[in-house]
Amino acid sequence: MSQQYDPKRLDVNAFARDGGVLRGDEGLASFRRLVDDVQAQGDDLRVVWEARGELQADLGATPQVWLHLQAHTTLPMTCQRCLELARIDVSAQRSFRFAADEEQAAALDEESEEDVLVYERDFNLHELVEDELLLAMPLVPLHEVCPQPPRMQVADADFRDEPEAKPNPFELLAGLKTGKI
Repeated sequence: MSQQYDPKRLDVNAFARDGGVLRGDEGLASFRRLVDDVQAQGDDLRVVWEARGELQADLGATPQVWLHLQAHTTLPMTCQRCLELARIDVSAQRSFRFAADEEQAAALDEESEEDVLVYERDFNLHELVEDELLLAMPLVPLHEVCPQPPRMQVADADFRDEPEAKPNPFELLAGLKTGKI
């Protein structure tokens, strides 16, 4: 039976039980927090994602609810080397295990390496996609190869690199001692 799932109000248990798959190809504008962190907004900027639900059971154990997520986008960011606009590819791929409540999630998180989320009846998958892409963004965006070499000179023509000559404090003290100052 084919069921429609809403990524903004997803019943994760039903999604996993049915082995559901959701795909999205949305404009960047629908991800407000991502838009706040980029330098330009264009209609050509897309976020492509896919989520797959799964029930996994260890031998003799109760099946666990899992969500596997992949997301990709290209973001316009300022290159920190040349200060020009750079299109940076950002990808995220993670699997999440779901727990019934905060207490169980904390216990599972302590004993395992996987990411654990708390089950909500109306889970917002759209926000999770955005969260994962925000976490995957580079701290220092850089071109692989800058289109023009970075400028290493100062823009002010009258800028002097050498420090101004400061009087030696010991000479000042010697001048006080001898009465010259």
